Amino acid sequence: MNLDRYYSEIKKRYGNITRARGPFLYTQKNVRLADLYQEGGRAILGWDSPARTVFKNVMSKNLVGSFETAHRAQLQKAAGDLLQSKRKIFLFGQKKAAMQAALLLDPQSASFYKPFGDVDYSAVNNVIIAPPLPWTNNFFVLAARDFGQEAVPVASEFFPPALLAASARAIYDLIAAQKQRQEKDFFVYDKILTKFFERRSCWLCPKVPEDKYDGFVLACLDAGVAISPDYHVDSIVPFGAEIGVLKKMGEINA
Repeated sequence: MNLDRYYSEIKKRYGNITRARGPFLYTQKNVRLADLYQEGGRAILGWDSPARTVFKNVMSKNLVGSFETAHRAQLQKAAGDLLQSKRKIFLFGQKKAAMQAALLLDPQSASFYKPFGDVDYSAVNNVIIAPPLPWTNNFFVLAARDFGQEAVPVASEFFPPALLAASARAIYDLIAAQKQRQEKDFFVYDKILTKFFERRSCWLCPKVPEDKYDGFVLACLDAGVAISPDYHVDSIVPFGAEIGVLKKMGEINA
C-alpha cells in the first residue's frame, strides 16, 4: 500500500492527524492511534524528539546558507560515537545515492544502520544512517571509516546547518535510548503482536502473507493501530504505550 492511500484511509476513518506525540497520532475525531509505523523508523524515538528544539535554535540564528559551520563536524562526531569508530561523513538526499557511494568506497563492507539490533557496526567500513527525526525522510548520512586518506571519490550534498545540528542531537538521543530500552520493554507487547509478527528486538516482521497484507493494514486501522503500510518495511513496537491500546488489534482474524 502506498503512503498516499495509507493516509487517505486514516483520514477516511478519523479525519486529519492534528497532533503527534510519543508513539501516538491524534486525529480530528478525537481518536488516538497507536503508531507502529513511526515513519519507517525515523520516529522511533517518538514524535516529540528534543532534537526539534535544536533545529529551532539554529534556525533562529539564520544559519541556512551554504557557508561552513561547526554543525557538520558535530554530526560527524555523533556518527562516530554511534558506530564506536572514527568516521568521515557524506550527506545525501536519496537512499540509493548513499548506497551507491558506500559501494564505491568499499563494495565488500557497506550496510544500513538498524537501531536496537545486535550487529557490530564498528566492524563495517561504510554505514548509512537515517537520523531518527520524523521530518527527515530525504536525508541520509554515510559514515565511512576514516582511513586518513585525503582524496575520496565521493562528494556530499548540501543540507542546512539546522538539520545537521538536529540530526547530531537525534543520534545522541538514539545512543542513550539503546542503553535504556531493554528486551523486557519490547517483550511486554508479545501477547498481542506475535500473533501477527515475528519480533526481533523492537522490529516487527509480518507473518501475514504479502497478498493479504493491505487488508490487514486496514483492519489494524479499524482497530486504532497504524502499522507499516509497506510489507517490506518492518513495523515497530510502540515503546511507552500501554498494552491496552492494542486490545482491538488482538481481536483481528488474520
